[in-house]
Amino acid sequence: MPVRQKPSRIVQNTLDMLIRKPLDLEPATGVGARRNVHHGLLVCLAIVALAGCSAPPPDESGWLDELLQHRQVMDEFFREAPDSPVPVERRGTLLPIHYYDPDSAFRVPAALEVSPEQPVFDIPTSTGEIRLMQRVGILKFALNGQPIQLSALAETPVRSVDSLFIMFKDATNQSETYAGGRYLDLPRTATGHYDLDFNRAYHPYCYYNEEFDCPYPPPENRLTLAIPAGERRAPGTSGYSPGVVPPPDDDASVVETPQP
Repeated sequence: MPVRQKPSRIVQNTLDMLIRKPLDLEPATGVGARRNVHHGLLVCLAIVALAGCSAPPPDESGWLDELLQHRQVMDEFFREAPDSPVPVERRGTLLPIHYYDPDSAFRVPAALEVSPEQPVFDIPTSTGEIRLMQRVGILKFALNGQPIQLSALAETPVRSVDSLFIMFKDATNQSETYAGGRYLDLPRTATGHYDLDFNRAYHPYCYYNEEFDCPYPPPENRLTLAIPAGERRAPGTSGYSPGVVPPPDDDASVVETPQP
């Protein structure tokens, strides 16, 4: 039976709380962090909506050290932890985790915009299943002067907005990053302002192990520009691993992950 990957990388979020310097963000509190009632969701989103769309620039102090430490901790977890998502026989090929060089140009302020309409999407997953996910807001930001927006989704029924779950694809998926896209988790803020750092973009677990059931980004989160930041593919890999079901509208080829 596939292992369901939730709309949050719980291990990563837990480690973030240990090693990240606070940036005026309210951190998630671990596995049980999504248990607010639905009317609480509406109250929180109303507060965010009143905050407006102007976000202050992120605090740069200690950013690089924290990012590098975070990557080191994740490498150790993937390589040594009993519950690592990477099969032992693939660790020689896929680990250490491959990353783009840190680039502060891909760490930008973003503002969450909430509209009365919060549509529900049928989101295909890597095992061919369908998940119902609801848009809880739209993050607006700019990269190199270009205005961009990404939808934040939550699995229905929505019980909490303790963190924003962002799935996205970009032009690097053709050759440098996983064909199924990448993820970001952003701890919720009361102001609606977010530190959007693509240097922390990560591959879903199904990149490492097809036993995981991972949702694909919705069409509205498929960017035409390249975001060369965060996790990237191991050399010599491309497309999807065997056993992974590509989304119905994706023509990327299925290429076997090389074995050590």
